[in-house]
This record gives sequence, C-alpha cells and structure tokens, in this order.
Amino acid sequence: MAAYLQWRRFVFFDRETVREPAGPDGAAAKAFALPPGIAVCDSGRGSLVCGGFFFCSLMCLNCDLNMEGQIWFLPRSLQLSSFQAYKLRVTHLYQLKQHSILVSIGEDEEGINPLVKVWNLEKRDGGNPLCTRIFPAIPGNKPTVVSCLTVHENLNFMAIGFADGSVVLTKGDITRDRHSKTQLLHEGSYPVTGLAFRQSGKTTHLFVVTTENIQSYLLSVKDYPHLELDTHGCGLRCSSLSDPSQDLQFIVAGNECVYLYQPDERGPCFAFEGQKLIVHWYRGYLIIVSKDRKASPKSEFAGNEAQNSDKQVLNIYDLCNKFIAYSSVFDDIVDVLAEWGSLYVLTRDGKIHVLQEKDTQTKLEACKFMLFRKNLFEMAINLAKSQHLDSDGLSEIFRQYGDHLYNKGNHDGAIQQYIRTIGKLEPSYVIRKFLDAQRIHNLTAYLQMLHLQSLANADHTTLLLNCYTKLKDSSKLEEFIKTSESEVHFDVETAIKVLRQAGYYSHAVYLAEKHEHHEWYLKIQLEDIKNYQEALHYIGKLPFEQAESNMKRYGKILMHHVPNETTELLKILCTDYCPSGGNEGPGMLEGKKANSEEFIPVFANNSRELKAFLEHMTEVQADSPQGVYDTLLELRLQNWAHEQDEQIKEKLHHEALTLLKSGRFKTVFDKALVLCQMHNFKDGVLYLYEQGKLFQQIMHYHMQNEQYKKVIEVCELYGEQEACLWEQALGYFARKEENCKEYIAAVLKHIENKNLMPPLLVVQTLAHNSTATLSVIKDYLVNKLQKQSRQIEQDEQRIQKYREETTRIRLEIEELKASPKIFQKTKCSICTSALELPSVHFLCGHSFHQHCFESYSESDSECPTCMPENRKVMDMIRAQEQKRDLHDQFQHQLKCSNDGFSVVADYFGRGVFNKLTLITDLPSGKAATTIEAGLQRELLMHTKRST
Repeated sequence: MAAYLQWRRFVFFDRETVREPAGPDGAAAKAFALPPGIAVCDSGRGSLVCGGFFFCSLMCLNCDLNMEGQIWFLPRSLQLSSFQAYKLRVTHLYQLKQHSILVSIGEDEEGINPLVKVWNLEKRDGGNPLCTRIFPAIPGNKPTVVSCLTVHENLNFMAIGFADGSVVLTKGDITRDRHSKTQLLHEGSYPVTGLAFRQSGKTTHLFVVTTENIQSYLLSVKDYPHLELDTHGCGLRCSSLSDPSQDLQFIVAGNECVYLYQPDERGPCFAFEGQKLIVHWYRGYLIIVSKDRKASPKSEFAGNEAQNSDKQVLNIYDLCNKFIAYSSVFDDIVDVLAEWGSLYVLTRDGKIHVLQEKDTQTKLEACKFMLFRKNLFEMAINLAKSQHLDSDGLSEIFRQYGDHLYNKGNHDGAIQQYIRTIGKLEPSYVIRKFLDAQRIHNLTAYLQMLHLQSLANADHTTLLLNCYTKLKDSSKLEEFIKTSESEVHFDVETAIKVLRQAGYYSHAVYLAEKHEHHEWYLKIQLEDIKNYQEALHYIGKLPFEQAESNMKRYGKILMHHVPNETTELLKILCTDYCPSGGNEGPGMLEGKKANSEEFIPVFANNSRELKAFLEHMTEVQADSPQGVYDTLLELRLQNWAHEQDEQIKEKLHHEALTLLKSGRFKTVFDKALVLCQMHNFKDGVLYLYEQGKLFQQIMHYHMQNEQYKKVIEVCELYGEQEACLWEQALGYFARKEENCKEYIAAVLKHIENKNLMPPLLVVQTLAHNSTATLSVIKDYLVNKLQKQSRQIEQDEQRIQKYREETTRIRLEIEELKASPKIFQKTKCSICTSALELPSVHFLCGHSFHQHCFESYSESDSECPTCMPENRKVMDMIRAQEQKRDLHDQFQHQLKCSNDGFSVVADYFGRGVFNKLTLITDLPSGKAATTIEAGLQRELLMHTKRST
C-alpha cells in the first residue's frame, strides 16, 4: 500500500477562471456564470451539458421565465443554449463520446416517477433535439429513486442503478423501444452508487458498486454470470473506469483507500485518506475531489452532500509514477468535466475553472531541477516516460543519472544507465570513463550491449575483444564469437585480426571458417598454426573460384610442405573440380576447370611433382594450354641432359622426341628450337629443322659436325626443294683441305644433271681447294663442253630456219604489194557453209558471209578469226612500248640486283633498247603510208601465227 504523504507534488496544470468575451468598449471581462441550480453535468461532442432544478434569480412574482427541467449546452464559444427536457427537474445526464446521443433521467411530475429520455442531438424537433425514446425507470412494481446511470458506447447496453440496490439493464438499440429489451440484472439491499461498462475485445463486463460491495457481471454470456470482487463499496460518484494505460481497471475510492479492480480480481490499492466526493479518470490521471480535512464530514450514501458549502480539495494523481500532478482547493465543486483537451471544474456559485495541462517540456523543466537536485532520477525517468518524452530527452536523463552514480563511485549502476543511452550518447563519452583497468568489466558490459544493438564499429569490436583477452575470460569470448549467423553484431574481420594478434588462433580460425573469411582462415593456418594439411583440406572444400585464387596465392607454401597432396589437388582443380564439402551443385560444375598453365610457378624447386602434374594434364586434356607442353618439353630435356644412366637417358630421349613429334609445337616452333639447342638435343634440333623446312640449317648442322655423308644425304633429300644446297655443298667441300674427291664428284654429277651452276663458277669454286686436281672436274668439263657444242649446233640450225622464214615472209610481202590478191575460198570461215554473195574477204585469206561477219565481228576492219591473235601481238607491243621507258625502274633494279647482267638481258629481251614505230591510226591523204602500215601489220600477224 503506497503512502500518500510520501508522494511528490508538482504543478502540471495551470488554473484559470473562464471569463466572458471582452466587450467592444474594452472593459475587463467578467467571470462567466452558469445558471443557478446545477445538479448534474456531463461533457462530450464539443459541449458541456448541465441539468438540474433551476430557478429564476429575479425572484419576482410576475416572471414568466420557466427554468425548471432545462438541459443546458455550453460550447467552446460560451454561447449558452437550452431546451425543456422535463417539467420538474433533471437528475442524471450521460453524453456519449462517440455518438451525438444524450441520455437523461428526470421527472415530469411530483413523486417518484423517473423517466428515461434518449435525445438525438443531430436531429431537431421544433428547434429542440429529437427525443427518440421515453420509458420509465422502474426496477419492478415499486418505484424507487435512480442513483446512477451509464451507457455503453456501442449503444447496445444501458444500465440504471437505484437506491434500493437494483440494477436495470437495457440490451439492444437503446435509442428505440422496438429493438431493445429491459430486464432486472441485480438486486440488493444496499444503494447502487456506481456503474461502468468495460469492453475488452468481444467481451463486455459491467461493474456494479454499492455502499457495501463490488460485483462484476459478464454480459457476453447468457444468464450474465457475476462475481463479487470486494465486500466494501463507496459513495455516489466515487467510482470510475480507467483508460487502457491502466488496463481499463475499475476504480473505487473509499474514505481510506482507492482500489483498482479487474473483472475477476482486485488490483492494487492506494492510501489516499479523506472523504471522497467525486472520482474521475483523465488521460492517465486519477482525479479525486475530497473534503478538506478541516471540514466536518457530511455525506449522501457515505458520499457528498449536494448542498455542502465547505471547502473541497481537488487532487490529480499519477498512479504509475506515484506523484501528485496538481492539487488545489475549490468552493463547493459540482463536478469535474473533461472537454477540449482540458479539465473544467464547475462550482456551486456558477463559476467555471479550467485546468490546462502544461506541455511535456514545461512539465519536465519544472520538475527536473527539483528531482535532479534531490537525486530522484528514477522518478524523473518514470515521469519522462509517462509524458512520452522523446528518446533524446530520456537519454539525457540517463546520462545525468549515470554521471551521478559514477561520481558516487557506483560504477556498476552507472554503466547500466550509460547502457540505456546507447544510440543517443556518443560511446566515446562512456568509454573514456571506464578505460581504467579496474573498471574493465564495466567497459566490457557496455561494449557488449553496444554490439548487441549493432551500433559498434571496428574500434569498439577491437576494444571489446581486448577486454576479453585482458580479463582472460575465454567463456565470454567464446560466447561472443559463437553466436548464430543472424545474431552477429560486430565486424567479423576486425574480430579475427584482434584474436590473431592476441594469440587466440583457434578462436580466430573458428570465426573465419564460420563466416567464410577464407583468406584469413588460410593465413592463420599457414602462417601461425602451421597446419598445412588442414589448410589444404579447407581449400578443397571451397567453391571453384575461391579454391583457384587461394591455390595461386598459397600454392608455393603448400607445395613446399605437402607436395604430394598439393599436386593431387591441383590435378583435380584443373580437370574436374568438385568441392569436397558439396558446396556447389552438379549444375554449377560444368566447364569449371582451372588453367593449368597458371599453376606452373607453384612448382618452383619441385621438378618431380611438376613433371607428374604436366604429364597428367597432357594425358587427360589433349587441349591443354601451350605453356604446359613447353614446360614439359623443357623439363624432359633438362632431365635428359643431366641424366648419367644410359638406359634412363635413352628413355628420356625417347620421351622428349615423342613430345616434339606430338604436333603441339607448330605455333611455338622457335621456342621449341631454342630449348633443343640450349640442351644440345641433336635429334630434336634436326627434327624441328625438317619440320620448319630449314634445309640449309640441317646441312650446316652436319657441316659443323663434319658429317660428309649426311651433307650429301641432305642434298639428295631436299635438293629438289632447294637447289642451292648443292652449290653450298660444293663450296663446303671445296674449302676442305682433306681429300673430299669422292664427295665433290657426287656433287658435280648432280650439278651437271640439273644444270645448277655455270662451269666457270664451278671451276672458280674448286680453285680454292688445294687437293682438288683437274682430274676431279675433268669428266664434268668434258661433258659440259659436249653439251654446249650440241647446243650451239641446235642454235645454228634454228637461226638458219629463222632466216629462211624471214626471206619467205619478205617475198610474200612484196607479192602483196605488187600483185593482186585472188580470193579462192568457197566456204565461210565461221559457219563453214558455201559462200554466197554478199560476202566479205580479208587479205589474211579468210572469207565470210556478210551476215556471219556482222554477227561475230567486233570491228569492221578486222578479221574475226585473226583478231584474238592480232590482239595478243598488239598487247605485247604496247607492253614493250610502256616498259621501255621505265628508266628509273631499270636503274633501281640494276643497282639492287646481285647479277646486273641478268637484269640488262631481261630488259633487252623486252625490247626496251629497240626503237620501234607502231602505226595504229591512218592519217588522211596518205594512201601509200596506209598500204605500208597495213602490210607491216599483216607481216607481224603472220609472223606470230607462224611461230
């Protein structure tokens, strides 16, 4: 039970008296006054509603103003209005908050005959609100006084309490007689002093309080079961229903305590002494009007005295934070109403006092100084929360509370307050206070919470892990790093770095493996733990791309320590890689093969494993990169060159030569040749020379090794493709001082057969050999002279023939000049049919039908049959004419050529040095010249045909 006297008092409300609007003359406004005789009040829908037994203040006998049974409405504009609801008096009013419905109880005649009227304020009947329903308020056959009234906001329930202890419940549409049903819900021996509906979801309860007990009825169930909650009650208007902030509890104010009730049990109670007159609930506050302790108690049903003129105290309590938000003394309060966001206190003298709640910031500033001065931070925090202070304001209170506890030496309590500032207060403010080694556990707690709220940066993670390591708290460290994936609140990479630096390698490895920081995992395993086997196994579980990149990075280290296992993994990686952990599905593995050439540097100083790797790749992948074959060739040649055992060397020789003959070195011929030459691999060099058609190099190779027979064999094998080989062989043997007559004779024989060299050049070549006598070339010279003699005879015969042909042609030309030409052709040269007139004849001897000539001839002056040959001759003449003036070209070729005589002979044969005049067009008026030109052209054509 809370002690009332220990509660702090604040002034969270401003009190003012409602005044009438100022007049036009600027006179001071006087206090607004309600009509006298107010007995009941309520508020809602933007108005204060009042009723009671009014009387005319003029007190004159001739006054016709009838104010009995009036209901008054006071809007915010203070324009008072009323209508006649009853003939005598209004005893109860209930204004619904969500509907424009007003329920009233009053009397139209003397005696106990209360009437219930339901008014629709939105509809009018002759200027007054429309009365939708009237029925008598009688619990049974015996009339009794109505003590209290309540209506459910859904308009489906209305309860009326009576002084004889009865409660009448109306269920259904309370605005209509036809759709509602009235029944007696409760009977008792004590007057009913309070009623309240409680709606929770679909469940409806009705609280009934009398002067002696409290009961709860469940209206959502048939037969309306009820439960007695307590055996003491309260006076009239001393009960109310709280809002959801207090879980819709029923409040009952007795003279000793204030009790709170749930539908099925009693809740907390508060020791507020004094005779209670009025109880209301407003925005989380409990409003109690009680008698001043100096006044003598007077009550009605142990409650208030309507005509009491004693002083009364109005207290506004905050039950959650246990303080008094406002307290003031009033004269004879009629009721306290809530409307327009304020509280209105109506007093018996007709005045209205308004209590306006201060804004949150003002309230906090007003009380903060006092609370902080008295170190009542908990109350300040609770107050701020209840007033819905923003997070920044709350954080500032937490900070000041933390500073207060820190200065007092209560570091544990201080860190708890600082933790509540996370997200608002800069963490460095707190961290600097607890960097002392003696307070490291407080700093650890703060940093832990900072990480849990995902507000820590890399520096905070580093500091927290250093705290764990300083405290040697392995359990906390493991708990921090072994959280599930969804609960990670720190930078993993930073944590790994700190743990590695502190020597917690197992924790760092665990963290790296769990969060797939593969590089850190491998770096720690290889550089710190030296567990090469485990690192290699881990790489084998990675996806293809990551496994490939890590093998390139750490392959040399792994090859040095675990060469066999590393080689096997590389074989798999470059052929058909599949993670050992099954991290990739079958569909993701297609085509995922590493480039084996890129891993060759991994095998530095591990030639045995490199050879095994390269041979494996060439076997399983014939299309391996060229670098694989190049490296394998170099490796085999090295092994062959350094091997001492003849049998093994022969085997290595065969392997190297087989690799060369595999056809994989066509695009890198030069590189393979250099490798073979570097290692003096003769068979490989000769094979590559042969493949590259470097026949001269083959012969030079044998010449350097003085293998005379091989030189002759090379000439015989490749002499047809490259004739200069025989000339080079002759020059080679001519320079030898040894007796090479046999080889010289063989070379000369071939040169003679193929006519490869002039005899004079042969003689000049052999003149340098001191051992080569005339007998060596005797046969060659004799044969050569005989052939030349035969050639001379053939040339002389040909000359004689040409002379005779020239003489014949000249005679034929003279005959054409001097004698007529007789055309004796009887057939057309085109269609071979008998000639018929008209016909066309040419001096060449061809005759044509005129229609055949016109059809096939391209020119009227040329024979269609001779025209192709004539054109060839003409083209040759024009070509010679064009080329004979190419002086610059001739000079250039003459300077650049090694054999200037052949260039001169070529140009001489083209007729460049002949002066030839070719007449193609006939000048007019020169008939003789025309005949001469025609005869010359015919001669040229005839000569061409004859040859």
